[in-house]
Amino acid sequence: MSAPARPPAPVSHAPEGYVCPFCGLVAGDVSDPGNRCELTDTVHQDEDVIVLIAADGFGEHEGHAMVCPAEHHENLYTMPDRVLQRIALTARQVALAMKAAWAPDGVSTRQHNEPAGNQHVWHYHLHVFPRYEQDLLYGQRRHAVDPAVRAQRARELAAALDMGPTRI
Repeated sequence: MSAPARPPAPVSHAPEGYVCPFCGLVAGDVSDPGNRCELTDTVHQDEDVIVLIAADGFGEHEGHAMVCPAEHHENLYTMPDRVLQRIALTARQVALAMKAAWAPDGVSTRQHNEPAGNQHVWHYHLHVFPRYEQDLLYGQRRHAVDPAVRAQRARELAAALDMGPTRI
């Protein structure tokens, strides 16, 4: 019996000169012109993870969250187990906080890897969406959300999350 085939080495899809917006947010520097993140998007940050309000909304709904590793990892494939576990546990806390803060009818999570998998930011992130009856989330187009709306949603979710100190 032969050993299982080894997966190919990960390939980065980040373009030449890519400045990671989530690493900028973790470092507290969102000054790069291509970075749509604002410091007020931060819901929670610790040594392993950052939780932020996404810059894009879908349909009528604004204010979904993303859980990311604090350290740069482009995608799921090489994520350290410990950090992936923290992301999953944090996503559960965020989902429960969404239920408390915004009273959605449900919550969905999704995560994308590589261009064919619909990834467009080259830093791992797990989306956590509040869901509402007939919201058509998976039939909606993404749209930009005003930073003031994101800041308000971050404050609301941070208050319900109750995970200790945050950047804001």
